[in-house]
Amino acid sequence: MPSRRTLLALGLASTAMLTACATAPSPSYNERPPIVFMHGNGDSAALWQTMIWRFESNGWPRNRLFAVDQPYPLARDDDAVAQPGRSSTTDSAVFLKAEVDKVLKATGASKVVLIGNSRGGNTIRNYVQNGGGADVVSHVVLGGNPAHGIWVVKGFRENNEFSGLSGFMQQLNAPKGPNGEEVTPGVKWLTLRSDNNDKYAQPDGLWIGVPGQPTNIGFDGPALKGATNVVLPRVDHRETSFSPAAFAATWQFLTGEPPRSTAIAADANVVLDGRAIGAENLSLNGGQVTVYAVDPATGARRGNAVHNKNVSADGRWGPFSARGDTAYEFVLSAPSYGTTHIYRSSFPRSSGVVNLRPERLTPADANAQAVVVFTRPRGYFDAQRDTMRFDGQSLPAGVPPKGSGVSSSRLRVAAAEPQRAVTGEFNGERITGLTWPAGQQHVTVLELTY
Repeated sequence: MPSRRTLLALGLASTAMLTACATAPSPSYNERPPIVFMHGNGDSAALWQTMIWRFESNGWPRNRLFAVDQPYPLARDDDAVAQPGRSSTTDSAVFLKAEVDKVLKATGASKVVLIGNSRGGNTIRNYVQNGGGADVVSHVVLGGNPAHGIWVVKGFRENNEFSGLSGFMQQLNAPKGPNGEEVTPGVKWLTLRSDNNDKYAQPDGLWIGVPGQPTNIGFDGPALKGATNVVLPRVDHRETSFSPAAFAATWQFLTGEPPRSTAIAADANVVLDGRAIGAENLSLNGGQVTVYAVDPATGARRGNAVHNKNVSADGRWGPFSARGDTAYEFVLSAPSYGTTHIYRSSFPRSSGVVNLRPERLTPADANAQAVVVFTRPRGYFDAQRDTMRFDGQSLPAGVPPKGSGVSSSRLRVAAAEPQRAVTGEFNGERITGLTWPAGQQHVTVLELTY
């Protein structure tokens, strides 16, 4: 692993710009208000791990940071039509209200801060505007929120939550107050967007499956009238929330001051926990998680398992006392899913959102002897911007030569060969894991943290 300083100082250059763009300082807090983090479409609480670490590293109390897992996190194709395994805009807002109520009760606070990425921003706006959230929310931060839709095209999925022509989006953006603000009055709002690198704020329909079709959405689609709108150069869709620059802008907005650092400070004692969940964020009850310390250079296990637990009804697989200088392999076995070997870099801090999701084999993997997935949950691969390598290839399979729109690459080992090491590298973070037999329903995942 490279130094944390190298990996985590990416946002420092933006601090001066963010200071100039931020709103007037907020009142100072004798006790920091609780923050509720709302993930995006198909995602889970795990994506907030590094953002939470940065808040903690700058002194925000750990017990006032709450990342939630929405069941059925994917939006419906048509918001008004029930769809198995998916949620409506109303479902999402009701879920968020219940989570905020729990946080208010647990902390005794009168107000919360809401921070959301992508679809999570839709949920937050709906809850604040239509679900009573305006009474208990002081600040909102929206990263990469498709605030005016991802497309505005007549006859093209108009009732989808992400259509700018949907009734849902139209009512959210209806003018409010004498100046025609698009945000609910009484709450302070910040939007964070890319200059031109967000796949869901593009004038061309490439990333929604209709290349060459105008979306009628510009790069500034996530900006909202009445909010503080900050542009983060070259960040991708997820980095609008999970990058060091996004953290610096958020901290500035909430406190009126720049953070001491965007680096992640090491914990003296690291305790890890999280949930073992499927794509619908439901518990893999009956599954099992086994953890091994591994050699970061080879992926080989260093002795016997250091943790083993059957997954509980709420999905919890921990807690596990880890070493902050050690790389780990998390082996997740679950009925009907097979076995997933997840290799991760060392964890500098404790975390309760180390969620583990199984990786399924697909029909395209049928002839593979082994399958290795290289994935970046908190951002995308950008061949023009990033330095990367996967099993020796500088342009991993499936990653386009231009644009930030793909967050994983899949390696299929076709020929029978002995178990071997496979390495994925991205902007200095390096993960090595071992191949496992696909014929026995095993999959290897190299999961980036940064």
